[in-house]
Amino acid sequence: MKLNKETYKEYKKYPERILQFGEGNFLRAFADWQIDIMNKKANFNTGIVVIQPLATGRVIPKLIEQDGLFTVCLQGIKGGKPIKEHSVVNCISRCINPYEQYDEYLNVAKNPELRFVISNTTEAGIAFDENDKLGDVCQKSYPGKLTALLHERFKFFNGQKDKGLVVIPCELIDRNGEKLKEIIKKYAEIWNLGEKFVSWIDEANTFCNTLVDRIVPGYPKDNIKEVTEELGYEDKLVAIGEQFYLWVIEGPSFLANELPTEIAGLNVKLVNDVTPYRTRKVRILNGAHSALVPVAYLYGLETVGEAAEHEVIGKFIREIIYDEIIPSLVNPDISQDELKHFADSVIDRFKNPFVHHYLMSIALNSMSKFETRDLPSLLKYTEIKGELPKKLVFSLSSLIYFYKGIRGEEQIKLSDDDYILEFYKNLWENCDGTVEGIRKLVEEVLGYENIWKMNLNRIEGLTESITKNIFNIEKLGIKEALKLI
Repeated sequence: MKLNKETYKEYKKYPERILQFGEGNFLRAFADWQIDIMNKKANFNTGIVVIQPLATGRVIPKLIEQDGLFTVCLQGIKGGKPIKEHSVVNCISRCINPYEQYDEYLNVAKNPELRFVISNTTEAGIAFDENDKLGDVCQKSYPGKLTALLHERFKFFNGQKDKGLVVIPCELIDRNGEKLKEIIKKYAEIWNLGEKFVSWIDEANTFCNTLVDRIVPGYPKDNIKEVTEELGYEDKLVAIGEQFYLWVIEGPSFLANELPTEIAGLNVKLVNDVTPYRTRKVRILNGAHSALVPVAYLYGLETVGEAAEHEVIGKFIREIIYDEIIPSLVNPDISQDELKHFADSVIDRFKNPFVHHYLMSIALNSMSKFETRDLPSLLKYTEIKGELPKKLVFSLSSLIYFYKGIRGEEQIKLSDDDYILEFYKNLWENCDGTVEGIRKLVEEVLGYENIWKMNLNRIEGLTESITKNIFNIEKLGIKEALKLI
């Protein structure tokens, strides 16, 4: 039995109020899944028109074949227990390939009920393409397509202020809404669309900055037979996702009345500023990942799940999060209790038995990751407490040792910029293993301002602490060195 509107007896078609650029696993298991819940629990009564963002795509034909239906399977820790559950998402009304159906695409702009635009066209999607033109041929870039559609809507409704749209991009770049609007206005200028159109963009439309968070592995190609047996029907677009999700939307207060997320019980936050939430995610989730990797890998572990469940390493990472990272996050918009609640969810995500997240996949470009994700916590903790955060310092020490490229008898396949790898190669080849030799190496690393944007040797006690940690790792091994802190 195949999934379609004939076999899914609860099928319903809703008024088309959302235009969605992107048809990939993430949007379907994140935004569309939540819209479906709002339809079912909060009478949102909203359908989605999906736009294929690239000229080539394989998802749209499958969505059409399945009448816009697909299954989201959630796997992870929920209520302290590993849970698997699934639901059919029924909110996509139709799909358009604008490269073949450009007129039909522009006609969507003439729908008076259209209210929202959602997108996920990858981090590279919100970009200006100088080759895009306004005419009867589809633009290549997402901002170009959206500019053309907004101009069509502006013309059709004679610039009515109540026909503006709320644009909610989900691309993983900072200030995504602002950047999208900036590019649209650039197109408006280059295409000579007029000052009235630019004023309408500014006054009638809302561009929201967002933060999105959910791990979506996607289609389970390795065990699709098993999944199909569990579902009882064939679905070519099954999307696997973790239980945890968070959608932070920075926008005006009227959005609370238009998006019934609270009524639907969704983990969506409508806020005045997305920045503290982005900082929270980067410092706690991503920071814990980066701090964990060198210690856990040198300890002999392979995955995040193993590390989180490990008696020693699990304790180490929890203490980094709760005792060192959270105390360094001081913001009136997010309470310490809220930070701890988020941290609890992070630990559950790390322990997810259904996701095998390899430490070495996180180790890519570890130096720049530590600088953006962990160094701010180390610096702020030191400023607030007047002392060094011992475990973050040990993580940095382990990271420097990690770049020696050896774990026991095996070579570590380091992956970073060539200049970083060459820098470490030279340092470790010329290090004699004495305290003096290691200190010289540490001074070189901490003083490399191209990485840190500052000279870390100036932080009182840091050079000495890292030197001592690395000497202990070299002479005693990571397990004994960790015991000493």
